[in-house]
Amino acid sequence: MVTVLKQGATKERIKIILEQIKKASNSKEIDAPKYLGKIKLKKDALTIQKELR
Repeated sequence: MVTVLKQGATKERIKIILEQIKKASNSKEIDAPKYLGKIKLKKDALTIQKELR
């Protein structure tokens, strides 16, 4: 899903968009608003990818 935020977006508009994302997300998928921003990892990202494969 792609969400476009324009430069003059208000806080209310951003909240509405986040609610739409939350409603549209499937329970099998990750909770996107929970991970907005940076994720702190204890391992290297490449190592994690290799483990998942």
